[in-house]
Amino acid sequence: MNLKQQAAARTLDYVRSGMTLGLGTGSTTAHLVDMLGERLHTGELQDIRAVPTSERTAAQARTLSIPLTTLAELGRHRGAALLDLAVDGADRVDPDLNLIKGLGRALLREKIVAVHADRFLIIVDESKMTPRLGDNCPVPVEIVPFEAEAHVRWLGTLGCHAELWLEKDNSPVVTDDENYLARCWFPDGIADPVALARTLAGRPGIVEHGLFLGMADAVIVAGSEGIRILQASEAGR
Repeated sequence: MNLKQQAAARTLDYVRSGMTLGLGTGSTTAHLVDMLGERLHTGELQDIRAVPTSERTAAQARTLSIPLTTLAELGRHRGAALLDLAVDGADRVDPDLNLIKGLGRALLREKIVAVHADRFLIIVDESKMTPRLGDNCPVPVEIVPFEAEAHVRWLGTLGCHAELWLEKDNSPVVTDDENYLARCWFPDGIADPVALARTLAGRPGIVEHGLFLGMADAVIVAGSEGIRILQASEAGR
C-alpha cells in the first residue's frame, strides 16, 4: 500500500459497528471509503451510517452500498454530537494540529460535518506536515459569486496573493453549494492563523475559509518509518 492507503487503513481501527460517521473529501479519504465499503460487504462492520462532505464522496459511498444519512435525520434521534466520528484528509498540518483544508473543493461542508462530530480524525501522509501553515500551500476561501472579483481584491490586502480559482477552461471553480473558491498564497506563511481566521469570518461575501484551527482531535500520519498518531492533548491543546 502507498502512504495514503496505509493511513486510511489505520483509521479503520477507530471505526466500530453501529457508528455514525462523517466522510471527508479527497484522495486519502477516498481510500478510506473504499476500505469501509469492503468491511461492510464482508460483515466485519455493520450498522454504519455516514454523512458525506461532497457529492463526489456521496457518489462513491452509494457505489459501495455505504448507508448515507443527513445531520438533520440524525438530529431527530441523537444528542449534541450527531456523529461519533468524522474522518477527513488535510492539505497541511502544523505542530499544533491546526490545518489547511479545502483544496478538494469541499471545505464548507467539511467544516459543517466536523463540528457535529464527537471526534474529528485527520489522515495524511508525511508530506502534509509543515512547521507553519501557509508555507507552500494556499488557503482556499469560499466566496459568493456576486461581485467575486471584489472579494478576491479584498483578500489580496491581507498579506497574500489572492486569485480566483479557475478550471482549465478559465471558468470559475464552483462548489457543490454553487459558490466560488479563491486561493490565497502567503509567501512567508501565515504569521497569525487565529487573527486571519477571525478577519475572514467577519467579512461579508466570504462564506468560509480553509483554516481548521483547534478542531482536530488526532492526526494519523503515514511516513517512510511507519504510522504516527498525533494527539491534540499532546500538541498543547
